[in-house]
Amino acid sequence: MRMFVVKYLFFLLVLITFSPIFATRTPFKKSEPRKRIVLYYHDILFRGNYTANATSAEVTKPTGLDQFMQGLMVVFDDLVTKDQHLHSTPAARAEGLYFYNTKTAYSVWFSYTLVFNSTEYNGTINIMGADMLMEKTRDLSIVGGTGDFFIARGIMTFQTEAIEGFKYFRLKMDIKLYECH
Repeated sequence: MRMFVVKYLFFLLVLITFSPIFATRTPFKKSEPRKRIVLYYHDILFRGNYTANATSAEVTKPTGLDQFMQGLMVVFDDLVTKDQHLHSTPAARAEGLYFYNTKTAYSVWFSYTLVFNSTEYNGTINIMGADMLMEKTRDLSIVGGTGDFFIARGIMTFQTEAIEGFKYFRLKMDIKLYECH
């Protein structure tokens, strides 16, 4: 019986001593994306008299609590191209909304779907997250998709390419899909 207790205590001592080693997770390895797509997002905000060209419109007004337009919401159905030119062949449509969400800086929260319907891609990519407008690059989460992008997960990086007042802006979208079936 004594031998059994000694073996049991020795086993417990070894288990307690080495348990941090066994419980340690392997470090996260940054992997390369499975698929990478670079596109350009063009937004033409309706401001009164050019309905034929407008691709987005304000649906609420700012709260007036600050200088950063908090509360302003915009819905859009924007053109997405493979290059920087507005009149290029569309690669997709960006359909969704953004709203200005902070009182201390220019920042918007995006929630939208990229809708692809071409010979190259067919399906959707769902994107959402905060866009800190004053930063050079901003990352948003890719939270799902359909078709060629079924169950997509990844990161989409915005980079502002052009701004023309409150009428037009162009964003470079670097889409990195780490999971896509």
